[in-house]
Amino acid sequence: MFYGEFNNTVDLKGRASIPASFRDILQSKIGDETLFVTKADGGLAAYPASVWKKIFDNVMALPPGKRKSDNLRTRIAPAKECSFDRQGRIQIPQSLREYAGLEKDVVIVGMGDKIEIWNQQQHAAATSESEADLRNDPQGQADLGF
Repeated sequence: MFYGEFNNTVDLKGRASIPASFRDILQSKIGDETLFVTKADGGLAAYPASVWKKIFDNVMALPPGKRKSDNLRTRIAPAKECSFDRQGRIQIPQSLREYAGLEKDVVIVGMGDKIEIWNQQQHAAATSESEADLRNDPQGQADLGF
């Protein structure tokens, strides 16, 4: 569904422009007009409403306990429904911008069924770490066709 990396900015009001190709997928193929944005591994993850509903339902179906509480506290509770303005921007709440270290320059990444929004330096560090992990698994990469 979503793929590609796009360098972008967050304006002074906390608005980030989502690439037109991602907006087109949301509107024409998925039929969603909003994204649910939440914390994810040092950056933010933005899910189409239909994907978010499945995630929410999966978390709510967990038996009571630490795993359910942890997911509710760190992924569900901070989530914010974000609609697009006329310029194709979403308003990212300050608490989420602070968590992800979003100031001005950001990277917006298509990750299949979700979109990630990263501080540029944190994205570079996460990408470097992922590349190192993959270098340590050459057979796994070959099995995938890379």
